[in-house]
Amino acid sequence: MKNMVYPENYRSALSQRDTQKAIKIIKDTFQQELGKALNLDRVTAPLMVTKDSGINDDLNGVERKVHFTMKEIDGVAEVVQSLAKWKRMALYRYGYGPGEGIYTDMNAIRRDDDCDNLHSLFVDQWDWEKVIRREDRNVDYLKDTVKKIVAALAKTNETVKAAYPALDCKVNPDVFFITTQGLEDLYPDLSPKERENAIVKAHGTVFLMQIGDRLKSGIKHDGRAPDYDDWQLNGDILLWNDVLGCAFEISSMGIRVDAASLKEQLQKAGAQDRERFAFHQGILTDTLPLSVGGGLGQSRICMLLLQKAHIGEVQVSIWPEDMREACAAHNIILL
Repeated sequence: MKNMVYPENYRSALSQRDTQKAIKIIKDTFQQELGKALNLDRVTAPLMVTKDSGINDDLNGVERKVHFTMKEIDGVAEVVQSLAKWKRMALYRYGYGPGEGIYTDMNAIRRDDDCDNLHSLFVDQWDWEKVIRREDRNVDYLKDTVKKIVAALAKTNETVKAAYPALDCKVNPDVFFITTQGLEDLYPDLSPKERENAIVKAHGTVFLMQIGDRLKSGIKHDGRAPDYDDWQLNGDILLWNDVLGCAFEISSMGIRVDAASLKEQLQKAGAQDRERFAFHQGILTDTLPLSVGGGLGQSRICMLLLQKAHIGEVQVSIWPEDMREACAAHNIILL
């Protein structure tokens, strides 16, 4: 609860009933716009994978996965944390070619996430992945993909505002691009999160690139697993949240590792033992296709466009009872 923010004089622009209707408009519209913009098919996805598969996302490498044993199957199953690796394998199994891809509704449990305005133990994303060519592994292709996603978001925003005129969220479709090193150079005396707030407040919509490796200062801007994004070709989509007065991440994404970048990043992370997994062997032997992909937070996007102060206003999760009481006292009604 230490990171909780209670906006002064906050009241939701929509009732709980209208909020539910507006959530459907956002989800229906955005996934259609995303699929059309990036040429993606919707597919089904797993809620759990086996521990020995190496498919589960390690996020920053410290989060504990929810796991359990099974009655009739040997080994341990894990609830997914995201589908970063599974999607790339699905592209191969389903026979997708360059310029084609998939998206899916991903539901996860992240037991070590904070409980605050932006974080929940329950995570829902549109996880997406698209096959690319070798010549597409460059910054220009990455930027073009980001612009298409933001355009889909801006169109969704206009659609939900037309249905509910009380909403007035602003989505700047003009994306400002900057690397984490460029951001450190610009604001050397600020913490990474303070830098994000400063740059996003100035530009409205920002794609912060090259996350995962160490900066010149010797620190990392933020952690990234070493075995899905290429740390030189990835980033976060950040928008300014007027309700909370802060930078607001809606997506982590990037061009995925090839054999060379996978080897380099596994070595930097001290995780060469992962090379034994089928997923990693698929990359090292050039069996799996080259791809770009990411996750787009469903509740995050709904929270932003519906101008909510807490993610619990657009999704049902488990919250500390004292948080529920404090939120209610500030007109923040958690579902």
